[in-house]
Amino acid sequence: MVVGFNEKARTDKWKIASHVLGLETSIIREILKISSQPGVISFAGGLPAPEMFPLDDMLEALGVVFKKYGHTSVQYSLSRGITELRELIAARATKRGTKSEIDNILIVSGAQQGIELVARAFIEPGDYIITENPTYLGALQAFNYYRARYATVEMDDEGMIIDQVERQIERHHPKMIYTVSNFQNPTGITMSEPRRRALLELAIANDIPILDDNPYGDIRFAGKPVPTMKCLGGDAVITVRTFSKVLAPGLRVGWMNGPKEIMGQFEKVKQCADLHTNALLQYMIYEYISAGKLEPQIERIKVDYRKKRDLMLQAMRDEFPQGIRWTEPEGGLFLWVTLPGHVSAKELFPRAIERKVAYVYGETSYPNGGGENTFRLNFSNASHADIVEGIGRLGKLFRENI
Repeated sequence: MVVGFNEKARTDKWKIASHVLGLETSIIREILKISSQPGVISFAGGLPAPEMFPLDDMLEALGVVFKKYGHTSVQYSLSRGITELRELIAARATKRGTKSEIDNILIVSGAQQGIELVARAFIEPGDYIITENPTYLGALQAFNYYRARYATVEMDDEGMIIDQVERQIERHHPKMIYTVSNFQNPTGITMSEPRRRALLELAIANDIPILDDNPYGDIRFAGKPVPTMKCLGGDAVITVRTFSKVLAPGLRVGWMNGPKEIMGQFEKVKQCADLHTNALLQYMIYEYISAGKLEPQIERIKVDYRKKRDLMLQAMRDEFPQGIRWTEPEGGLFLWVTLPGHVSAKELFPRAIERKVAYVYGETSYPNGGGENTFRLNFSNASHADIVEGIGRLGKLFRENI
């Protein structure tokens, strides 16, 4: 006999923590709900092109995994990640100029978890973090949970303006410097090598760790490669990377590369979160890469994304009125648009949706406010026809309202 209760639980009386109640949902996720409506051309999400997902090769790799590893592939696994994949990632990093060993590598459930683990390990309420202005909204969400404060630094075409970094260090004594140094989300800007070296010099002199968020580093399709922050800075840098942008984001497998002496701290906080990252998919990725499939896959993506970026830039030149500026990224997934100062991209957004086209307005990426006249466009996910049509719709909107 099942005994039930007649009274309904009053969940509105439950005492949720104040710092959780203060969190806001991701505006990008909310915009994605709107832009998923039928007929809407979306430049809003940070979505890779689905036609680039190597489904057949991943399925083949999964077959190898079940035959080769059997029950091990679906058993509980190591918090730091399976040994085979960590060794492979360390060897690949070393080959590309970042000397790494297995003890430098921690597998995480997407780069977003890596950011969150660093925040959990370092940030206490009221601590300052130096960030670019604007910066990646997902990182702000992770930092906001721990009630961080922000010492923001403006960017030019070469990335962070170093004089401002120096002043912010003197003023706020930050716990960390956070940067998306390659094809930055949201602007698409890449930090130049001289700026990287200058930033590292300041960080090392002041004993401040640099968290380099580098999900797009492999997707350079134009310009001259720049050494990674990790390559230049070694143990001064903790980097987070991911397979989301070169394989498929739904896999939720990424990694951290940091100093051996501190990786144990991240392992402990990861154990609090999820024990370990999906072991089956770690083995699948390992077999996929071991079969020599990753580098050709990256080259396919570069060709596809360069064509889409070029098409979007040309459409903007043709359709956008004078007074609008934008970045021309050499890789990644995004470009950044700046409207005349008196125009609000947020206020124009509902009118864009009426015309069945979506973007992400920029002010949510400014930690301390600002950026009302900016917005982000994603060029990787839309078809060629939708890029031309969608930019045309935006161009008409701007001509009528600027």
